[in-house]
Amino acid sequence: MAIIARHLMIFGRVQGVFYRNWIVETAARLGLAGWVRNRMDGSVEALAEGPEEAVEQFLALAQELSLIHISEPTRPLYI
Repeated sequence: MAIIARHLMIFGRVQGVFYRNWIVETAARLGLAGWVRNRMDGSVEALAEGPEEAVEQFLALAQELSLIHISEPTRPLYI
């Protein structure tokens, strides 16, 4: 089972509506690690890391709720 990570930029109405809490709770339920934060431009940024199947499931759920841009991280995930 491969471990993968995906960087998400989430746009739309995602601040002030408990979207970050949804991300944290959903990622935890799927056994994923990572982080999430609000950005000054009103978007939300997140990193999800874990088994490929769980990450893909997380991304599918997130895409049902918002417009997101997904990319592979280009720098080390943790220092």
